[in-house]
Amino acid sequence: MGKTPFSFRRSVSRRRPKKTTAPPQPRSPPQPPYAAGITASPDDNANNRLVAAAGSSALTKAKKKTGGARLWMRFDRSGRSELVEWEKNAIIRHVGIPARDLRILGPVFSHSSNILAREKAMVVNLEFIKAIVTAEELLLLDPLRQEVLPFVEQLRQQLPGKSQLKLLGAVEEQEGEMQGSSGGQWLPTPETAEGLQSELPFEFQVLEIALEAVCTYLDSNVADLERGAYPVLDELARNVSTKNLEHVRSLKSNLTRLLARVQKVRDEIEHLLDDNEDMAQLYLTRKWLLNQQFEEAQLGATTSNNPPNSARAIRRLGSNRSESLVTSHYEDDNDVEDLEMLLDAYFMQLDGTRNKILSVREYIDDTEDYVNIQLDNHRNELIQLQLTLTIASFVIAIDTLIAGVFGMNIPCKLYDIDGIFWPFVWITSAACVLLFFVILAYARWKKLLGS
Repeated sequence: MGKTPFSFRRSVSRRRPKKTTAPPQPRSPPQPPYAAGITASPDDNANNRLVAAAGSSALTKAKKKTGGARLWMRFDRSGRSELVEWEKNAIIRHVGIPARDLRILGPVFSHSSNILAREKAMVVNLEFIKAIVTAEELLLLDPLRQEVLPFVEQLRQQLPGKSQLKLLGAVEEQEGEMQGSSGGQWLPTPETAEGLQSELPFEFQVLEIALEAVCTYLDSNVADLERGAYPVLDELARNVSTKNLEHVRSLKSNLTRLLARVQKVRDEIEHLLDDNEDMAQLYLTRKWLLNQQFEEAQLGATTSNNPPNSARAIRRLGSNRSESLVTSHYEDDNDVEDLEMLLDAYFMQLDGTRNKILSVREYIDDTEDYVNIQLDNHRNELIQLQLTLTIASFVIAIDTLIAGVFGMNIPCKLYDIDGIFWPFVWITSAACVLLFFVILAYARWKKLLGS
């Protein structure tokens, strides 16, 4: 009995802090004493609910951000877009790619260029464009970056309002109308089938827009580099100074980085062009349509045993004939002509951009050679001046040696001759000057000095 109150008090003391940790409810403004018994109005309750919902949504967003969620923009075939925040596991489940492919879209590989083909998706990492493309939608990472906004705008403008599958649905609707009117099986006209086949698949439309955006971005950077490079190089050629040399050093480093970026994108496209199997794996719509046809064939085989569904199976088989016209150019897995033409066009554009950068680098190299020639010329002039001064110093040293010998008071008969001092000085000086010109002429004869 003595332990029961003690244990009860401990349990109560443990439960009291839990009541204090409950989330605080939004308090209404203080009411006057006469309104203490009056309940709150519906407007106040609605405001309180809005505040609570805003707080809960903010907490949810904070949890998502702390949990590794990233911002994505989702585009479908019709061009509709929405902003979503998905975690890594949600992206893996949604598009069906391995987790290692998401590392390519991370900050570690921010300056790399990759176009990877998977079973149901295509991972694109080109400069600032980091996206996952499927046969039905596009997931774009970090769409609010300053470099990505032009690409998003191009997607909204250039993505068609209708895709191949929507056009195919229209063909099936027209087929049903023709079947209802004539009672026979309707097939699309050759013009309609040609129009359906002339449009690129959704993944290639996205890839084309991405390559166009990247090539335009790189071309603009190269144009800016050219506009700033030639005046700086011309100024260096006119005046070799520390300031101009620093400008050229910065220019050359920027050119090297830009050339590496262009080379990476170009090498990735060249790698795809050299491997037809990789290009065939990029046909996501082809694989998707073949899977759809396989499932419909299995469904037709199962419904053929049910007599009530025989009419529906016949209509589906008739629609499969119209689909065969649309997907006839998808049946050959080795047919990569469309993608090859697309990649080849942008490969040539990137090759032209690379040639522009190489021309600027050649101009920089020519300017450096010219500056080095100028510096070598100045250095040679300094060496010639030094040689001339050395010859003059040698001649003067001889004259000084003669004067020093006579300044030692050595017994000599010349001291007894009157008036011989100045003639002797002039004769020795003239001999030294003559020696100087003889040595100088010899140096020029040996081409040690310039003319």
